[in-house]
Amino acid sequence: MQDLDALYQLILDRKNNPKEGSYTDYLFTKGLDKILKKVGEESTEVIVAAKNDSDDEFVYEVADLAYHVLVLMVDRGISVDQIKRELSEREGLMSKTKERRDIKEL
Repeated sequence: MQDLDALYQLILDRKNNPKEGSYTDYLFTKGLDKILKKVGEESTEVIVAAKNDSDDEFVYEVADLAYHVLVLMVDRGISVDQIKRELSEREGLMSKTKERRDIKEL
């Protein structure tokens, strides 16, 4: 089973060592606008799949979105560890738009 860290490393390797004919190489060759278009398309497909009854379709679309977001992260030079750090800093906190405080109850 592939985890997100391993997939990120594979995408990074494909960016640094392009493999002609690969979809990942295609995205990097086309550039940021194409990557952003795909992230937008996949986001919409996740929303549509979430409204349907098929868990398999939803999982499939979330996987597509995760892949394309990782491609975007590699393109921007953002690591999975940076995202993990950001999430860990948010643990137990309210929204950034308000003064943060510990969450006792919901």
